[in-house]
Amino acid sequence: MKKRRILRTVIIVLLILAIFCIGGVFGIDAYVKSTGKKLLVTPEGATELNNVDCILVLGCGVRDDGTPSDMLRDRLERSIELYFSGVAPKLLMSGDHGRIEYDEVNIMKQYAIDKGVPSEDVFMDHAGFSTYESIYRAKEIFCADNIVIVTQEYHLYRALYLAKSFGLEAHGVSCDYYIYAGQTMREIREILARNKDFFTAIFKPYPTYLGEAIPVSGDGNLTND
Repeated sequence: MKKRRILRTVIIVLLILAIFCIGGVFGIDAYVKSTGKKLLVTPEGATELNNVDCILVLGCGVRDDGTPSDMLRDRLERSIELYFSGVAPKLLMSGDHGRIEYDEVNIMKQYAIDKGVPSEDVFMDHAGFSTYESIYRAKEIFCADNIVIVTQEYHLYRALYLAKSFGLEAHGVSCDYYIYAGQTMREIREILARNKDFFTAIFKPYPTYLGEAIPVSGDGNLTND
């Protein structure tokens, strides 16, 4: 009987801890979402913002044939639209170019150039390996203080939360033109990512790479490789 009581007590304690952990995960998720949601604007609203340094385009997958994935294409289309609407004078393409055989940012830049954006107005962040690193480097390497972030809405909440944690003046414009395949799994993973970056924003670890400043107010061709 004594062993049963001990076992029952242990189970109850574990259940209580599990409930607290689950509640904490969803509580942090809700907090990050609500913080970011306040900073969302429409494309029309973005044209009313003042002194925006750049439009930060967050990278994602590219195909083996060198074309953007559907999600990345939509981010690029929205950012180019905002550029030609006069929202900001520069585009900052931030993505993964950590390997010779995989290059998001040059594909992103070339897409913008093909749409008529001058090369000097397109900066590339070759070391934007995560949302956190893209935001960190936008401030510290590219010397941006006021940005408009473009990505899908589910991703914008976290990006904007991180930007706020760095003291950036930031707004987000979504580019959800379609319902993307696999979105349910992305939404689930994003809950964990929001929790991770909630703590990352507190401790602010250094990104994989820093380097010399390349102010986004200058010539984007300085980031060409």
